[in-house]
Amino acid sequence: MSELIEIVDSLENKMMKLLQKLEQQQKINHQLKEELAYSKNENKDLALSVIQWEEKYESLKLANSMLGSNENKTEAKLKINTLIRDIDQCIAQLSE
Repeated sequence: MSELIEIVDSLENKMMKLLQKLEQQQKINHQLKEELAYSKNENKDLALSVIQWEEKYESLKLANSMLGSNENKTEAKLKINTLIRDIDQCIAQLSE
């Protein structure tokens, strides 16, 4: 009978330890989920920032081309031609 009590006590102790470990792991899991959510938001913000900087870079390239820089002159010419075609289309629609 005494052995049975010892086995039950041992099992009870092991269950208590497992429950404590479960709580710790749940807390860690919760913290990691919060960190992941924060990192995802930060990543999204950085991606938007990269897009904005790329747009600014393209604008600067075009501005430099229009100021007489030899680099990207063909890009500037193509952009100007596109703008002229758009203006011609607008004039044609207004004339109708």
